[in-house]
Amino acid sequence: MARYEIMGGARLEGSVTISGAKNAAVAILPAALLVNGVCRIENVPDISDVRILLSILEGLGANVQKPEENVVVIDATAIHSTVPEAALVKKMRASYYLMGSLLGRFGHCHVALPGGCNFATRPIDQHIKGFKALGANVEETEEYVALQPGEEGLQGNRVCLDMASVGATANIMMAGVLLEGQTIIENAAKEPHIVDLANFLNTMGAQVSGAGTDTVKIRGVQQLQGGTYTIIPDQIEAGTYMAAAAVTGGNVLVKNVIPKHMDCITSKLEEMGAEVIIYDDAIRIKGNGRLQAATVKTRPYPGFPTDMQAQICVCMTLAEGVSRLTESVYETRFFGYCTELESMGAKIEISGKTAEVTGREKLKGTTVVARDLRAGAALVMAGLCAEGTTRVENIHFIERGYENLIEKFTALGATIRRIDD
Repeated sequence: MARYEIMGGARLEGSVTISGAKNAAVAILPAALLVNGVCRIENVPDISDVRILLSILEGLGANVQKPEENVVVIDATAIHSTVPEAALVKKMRASYYLMGSLLGRFGHCHVALPGGCNFATRPIDQHIKGFKALGANVEETEEYVALQPGEEGLQGNRVCLDMASVGATANIMMAGVLLEGQTIIENAAKEPHIVDLANFLNTMGAQVSGAGTDTVKIRGVQQLQGGTYTIIPDQIEAGTYMAAAAVTGGNVLVKNVIPKHMDCITSKLEEMGAEVIIYDDAIRIKGNGRLQAATVKTRPYPGFPTDMQAQICVCMTLAEGVSRLTESVYETRFFGYCTELESMGAKIEISGKTAEVTGREKLKGTTVVARDLRAGAALVMAGLCAEGTTRVENIHFIERGYENLIEKFTALGATIRRIDD
């Protein structure tokens, strides 16, 4: 099994270019199934989740080409199946977006329940609520979800989500773009990748408005045409390199970012003592000695992202004082990495949804196990800071969402390598 081996102690310096957003790409690629034409999608990250999705699309009958690096061309006009390969669907969480896109394109589908990172119970009840509101009959088992038109057929409708679910918002958007009438999503998620999905759909001819607000409106159109679209930079990848620069006392220019998307992260790093310089499409992070303790609570966008919880926790393990970290989205997320950090010398006490982190002067390298994508990235960060050698196992989780991680950290001065046993 492959692992990362990291020699700690390096101060990260230089520049790193951020890849396309994973969370946007895994929604936009299924959305290409709605398009009656050729989509050219640029800034697509080369990560395992994307490769799995492209294999699924090809299995459904799409013509998928990669004419150049980070560019994918998809022609879905000849799609011949509404049953994605179950073995591939079960390898990733975002495969549930196939439900919305196939329902929107064909009016029916049969999709296995998704897999992915298992750091919390993440039901798809809000997705199902939305599909039912649009007129679908839903058959849900422990293995799959089957969608069919109800007696009155599928049509636009009002959907009020019980929580601002990113996945449900995106799925309902995709299901609604080709339906007759208007679909209104209330209490919609506002994350940047929701806006990116709406912009992609509109580029292809959809009529989606209000993305990025509490209320998204979709006016159904007869068909979507082809076009070219560029995916936004990855907010979480950028945040990971920013946090790594701060905690190693480094000086890193993080390029190809949308600074507005980073506000919630940059403000916390500044509060902890890092120097932040913001440019038009880049952010420089300078570590100024030991970081200071902070209080962080994860929230839906524009709040501090749950996907940065583990990375900011690593900063807290080495900060001066006692920090408090509260998880309001996935309360069991701490258990994916805190025990591993404690094996490196961190002091973390968990009580319900809150972790109290007492900063140490150093961490010690050891063998740790990544249990999900962001936890794995945090353990790599911890290894960069630790004395001695850290070995990170289960790196397939990390490679689901970080493109060229070894190359990017090495270019910043880290000593890290991938070992294949």
